[in-house]
Amino acid sequence: MTEDAYRIPSVGATVHDTARDRVGRVMGHIGPYVRLRPLVGGVEWDADPNRLRPLTPSDVLSALVAEANARSRQQR
Repeated sequence: MTEDAYRIPSVGATVHDTARDRVGRVMGHIGPYVRLRPLVGGVEWDADPNRLRPLTPSDVLSALVAEANARSRQQR
């Protein structure tokens, strides 16, 4: 296995895209990119696997709370 293969997260993994400062769930792989979707759904985006960082369960919970708070502020 090449060194790059260890950096590519599996489908379903939750990661932080450091290039865009966004959190997403891995939906698939397209060419050299990883396809991500926001945790609560929405528009997917392509990310460089070298710019992804895996999240801990605590990080995932924090990201979900932040997204819920953002939605709550928009509904006012």
